[in-house]
Parts: sequence; C-alpha cells; structure tokens
Amino acid sequence: MLGNIVAGLLAPSVLPNLSVDFLVVAGGGGGGDRVGGGGGAGGYRNLSSQSLASNVSHTITVGAAGVGSNYSAGGGTAGGNSSCIGGATSLSSTGGARGAAISTAGGLNGFSGGSGSGGNGNTTSTGGAGNAGSYSPQEGYAGGGGVFVPGAAAGGGGGGASAAGVVGNNGGNNIGGAGGAGTAPGSDWATASSTGASGSYAGGGGGGCETGGTGGAAGAGGGGTGTSGNIAAGTGSTNCGGGGGGGGCCSSNQHGANGGSGVVILRTSGSYTAVSVTGSPTRTETGGYTYYSWIGNGSITI
Repeated sequence: MLGNIVAGLLAPSVLPNLSVDFLVVAGGGGGGDRVGGGGGAGGYRNLSSQSLASNVSHTITVGAAGVGSNYSAGGGTAGGNSSCIGGATSLSSTGGARGAAISTAGGLNGFSGGSGSGGNGNTTSTGGAGNAGSYSPQEGYAGGGGVFVPGAAAGGGGGGASAAGVVGNNGGNNIGGAGGAGTAPGSDWATASSTGASGSYAGGGGGGCETGGTGGAAGAGGGGTGTSGNIAAGTGSTNCGGGGGGGGCCSSNQHGANGGSGVVILRTSGSYTAVSVTGSPTRTETGGYTYYSWIGNGSITI
C-alpha cells in the first residue's frame, strides 16, 4: 500500500492537451537578378483549434530569409521552412521560391515553393507554382511569367499568400510584374497589438525590368519592390515572409534582393503560461487570449 502511494506521488503529473490557434509563415524567397523574377512569399498557414500534447517539447522552427541572386557572384536561395513539430503535431509551411535569374542554374522560368517565383524577363518565361499541397486554403500562389520585348524586358512578380504574381511587361510598357498580395492576419487575430508582428504577411516580390522602366510593385504583406536598376531592389519585410524584389538591368543594381524571414505565432484562450519555452518568444495577454510569438527557432512545452 505504501509503495503504491509513493509511486503515485513520484509519477509525473498529466496535464490536459492545449487547444491553440497557429499562424505559421515561412521565409520569403530571394529575388532574381538581371531583369529578375520576384521572389515568392513564404508559405502561409493559419490553423485553428490545434491540439498540443502535454509533457511534450514542441520544436519551433522559423524560416530564414532567402538570399537574392547576385549577377556577378551567382547565388540566390529559397526561403526556409517554418514549423511546429512535437508528438502528434506536425505543422509546417514551405519557404518561398527564389526568383528566376540569369546567374543561377535551372533556366529562366520561375521556381515552385510556398509561393512560386516570377520568371526572368530575358525570355518569355513562366512563373513557378505555389504549394497547394493538401491544405485548405493553400499555402501560396503562383508567380507571374517574364516577358521579353527588345528594350522592354520585364520579370514576373512572385506569388503571395492570397494572389498570384503579375506577368511582367503587361501591355509592353516595360513594367515589372507586381508581386501577389499577401494576407491580413489569420482570422484578424495575429495583429500587431497582440503579438508584436506586423499584422500582414507573405506578399510576393515585384519583378525587375529594363533600365528606364518601372520595377514591379511589392505585394502587400511584406514583399519587396522590383527595380529597373536605378535603385536597389526592395527586400522582403522581416518576420513577414515577403519575397525579395527582382533586379534590373544593367547597372550596379541588377542584383535581386533578399526575402524576409518568417514567424510562428500561437494563441490560446485565457491566461496561460507554458511549462517552459526556448528561443525567447514574445508572450502577450490581450483580449482574453495568451499569445506566444517566435521570430527565431525555439520550443514550447505545455
């Protein structure tokens, strides 16, 4: 009898699972160079009423920003994946695709990713596909194709979380394709007042174009602006998963810009404090909910 009592006292307490809402945004892809395609936005997933197991460490990974391609040095990378994984929980978003560039292998068509990237404007090209996967809604949308017209070449815009990137040089006006629009906060809950994040996420990067034209507009939600080469292409916004803008031609500003890093945010109802966390997440209580927001890798145990 005494042995059973002692064993009961020493046994670890079993806590109930915790119901949380998640926003998981991956890193945005880097823009392409030399009339480059805009980088695709990081994959965006907004999930409600997910069950996190107790007494389990859930690993949080926040996707890094993709690197813009450099015409003289090559390079250019996709954004990193973001996720929360632990026990039976496996939530992830795919990094945005890198913009199509002259300096990197793989042709001038856009690449696929969380959102697809824009095609390069040195030929008539296609945009890359976004990741529909088995998710509803899908993580992101396709990039726009590039269009080549002598003296008016333009790259396509990268796809965003809620819209496709625009085809470059639409109408022959030497204008880079606009990045696809991102999305407002998941169910309007992941706002700046509640998490310290931007409140709008995963816009595609604008495409670059020939000198004298107009770089593609940034996709709302943190995308970077494309350039004609007069100024540097715009970077994707940090912790928003925006795609980097495409570079122009033919100057020192023909390089693609970096994308923006991602973010992972969870909320649960009421006042709640996790058993342990790592990665220095921001914890906020407001409006009857508790929020944890990571802008770097970490973990949470409930």
